[in-house]
Amino acid sequence: MLITFEGIDGAGKSTQVVRLKRHLQELGREVLTLREPGGTEVAEHIRELLLLSKHDIAPVAELLLFAASRAELVQKVIIPALDEQCIVILDRFSDSTTAYQGYGRGLSLELLAEVNRIATFGLRPDITFYLDITPEDALIRKFSEKSLPLAFDSEELDRMESSGLEFYRRVREGYLALFESERDRIEMIDAQLSPALIHERIVSRMTRVETLQQASR
Repeated sequence: MLITFEGIDGAGKSTQVVRLKRHLQELGREVLTLREPGGTEVAEHIRELLLLSKHDIAPVAELLLFAASRAELVQKVIIPALDEQCIVILDRFSDSTTAYQGYGRGLSLELLAEVNRIATFGLRPDITFYLDITPEDALIRKFSEKSLPLAFDSEELDRMESSGLEFYRRVREGYLALFESERDRIEMIDAQLSPALIHERIVSRMTRVETLQQASR
């Protein structure tokens, strides 16, 4: 089973990935958690270029770098893990490309669909948890946790996070559009709920999905 977590930066994805992994391991399941971009030596180098560098990367180049990292991860790690019946939990996947490079950067959605198809080798998540939060609240959360002044030009922000408030508003619009078009796959959860309540809702949806999968076998 492939499970993905999506949402703008500051939505709390990492916290929920850790909670879900622990829950599944307690049930005796084999679980692998990964992040995008990253997960292999090559993909981690691409991550550093995309997120930690100060380079001004053209939107199409940015898209292809994310795609290259994803293709590397899918072929070398994710597909082999799924073949071994391991549950794979991903912090970001192809929906991020649609939201960030499509709605955020303004690239063609048709182009993105084809690039995503190639980079994922046609692999689709069984379920996606989208943690919804406004960019304003996400920024406040990020800086309040570190007791830092609120500013989009802060050195605490990576290259993507420094793209500005309007960019993140468009990204959120992209996620909401994806949710409306794929409600059967995407579970939208209010990221402002308590971490414990969010986890409960994730586990509940997971249980329903697995029940349906077992019934269809």
